[in-house]
Amino acid sequence: MTAQEKNSIDATARSIIRSNSPLRQGRQFLLWIAALFLGAVLGWLNIPALNQVFNFIATIFTRLFQFIAVPTIALAVITTLSVLGTKDETKKIFTHALTYTLLTTICAAAVGLALYLWVAPGNLPAEVIGAGASKVPQNLGKMSYYDHFLSVVPNNILQPFLTGNVLSVLFIAAAVGLALAFMAPTENRNTLLRCIQGAQEVLFTLIRALLRILPIGILAFAAQLTTQIEAGLIVGALGKYTFVIMASNIIQFFIVLPLFLLLRGLNPLRVFRRMSPALAVAFFTKSSAATLPVTLASAEENMRINPSISRFVLPICTTINMNGCAAFILVTSIFLMQNSGMQLSLGSMIAWLFVAVFAAIGNAGVPMGCYFLTLSLMSSIGANISIMGIILPIYTVIDMIETAENVWSDSCVCSMTANDLKKELPFTPEGETVKA
Repeated sequence: MTAQEKNSIDATARSIIRSNSPLRQGRQFLLWIAALFLGAVLGWLNIPALNQVFNFIATIFTRLFQFIAVPTIALAVITTLSVLGTKDETKKIFTHALTYTLLTTICAAAVGLALYLWVAPGNLPAEVIGAGASKVPQNLGKMSYYDHFLSVVPNNILQPFLTGNVLSVLFIAAAVGLALAFMAPTENRNTLLRCIQGAQEVLFTLIRALLRILPIGILAFAAQLTTQIEAGLIVGALGKYTFVIMASNIIQFFIVLPLFLLLRGLNPLRVFRRMSPALAVAFFTKSSAATLPVTLASAEENMRINPSISRFVLPICTTINMNGCAAFILVTSIFLMQNSGMQLSLGSMIAWLFVAVFAAIGNAGVPMGCYFLTLSLMSSIGANISIMGIILPIYTVIDMIETAENVWSDSCVCSMTANDLKKELPFTPEGETVKA
């Protein structure tokens, strides 16, 4: 790492610390909570004029998050790998992040399997399954899992950015970042790197501005959700199956992940409070990728995590660390195979647990990504995918909870990695990760 590159990261770290205080963070948290409750009340009133305003505001915020998400992933990975790509620190950061990702994702799937075996959802009536056939997206039902992975490798450098293909963007960014890391330190390389770093600083300035007006977006999202519930567009169904999905997500969110933090010497309540802006945005946008700018800002500004760690770990976790998705894929796959008359032993269910884990790792952090991936996977083995049409009406709520859990897991993995490496990659003397 050159002195200029190190100074750039250190300057970013110092500016983050100066711009945030515990008192200000507390006020922001209270403001977000107030916006959430106010939006829920206004949505419950179901005033048509207000509903139109809230829908308009929610659409604007969703587009802003989507607009800023893809360049955030690309620039964060490029700048971090260009600095750390040839260093031992990169291997340590990646090893810690991958280890925690695998452990938390396996635990999430295991919780889902245990609950499924305990609750034991029965088979659906044939007429109910037949009624769901018309609701299945037929074009996606024909997509193979092989095609899903093949789409990660781009044949056009612009296409992944235009379509928002997160895995392909990560692939390109990693390649460019490593290329810069292995290039000789010529003037051209240094000039290009300074331009990229400058663009990233502009991007983070925009992210901080977006965070300042985030309460308006939370208010609109909350009102929009409440209105949808009042209108009956989001309803509960498939009792035991739905309970297994919801309960497994709740257990992973409030018990398993906090236990991971405690075991690594971190205070779960403080981490949760400081990452709450990202969790709120994830819940309403239903996209880990769209939430990434807020996740990065919360990690660096509130958690005071070293940018060289957060800007490497979080973009990767956004694409591979899918706790909620692993539980959904496993439980839904077993439910579909059971209703299709396929024999399932405990051994085969455990095998499917690992299939679900690796499938979740290959999933993109976009709305309904888990649904489409499960649909493709079940279609490829000949299961009755008509049930996916029955699940579709309730998946909106499931997707919101899963995305919040995914981002919470990303936050935990990043926090634990930073805590493990705080002596080797410290933030600043006055900026530390949150201790218990």
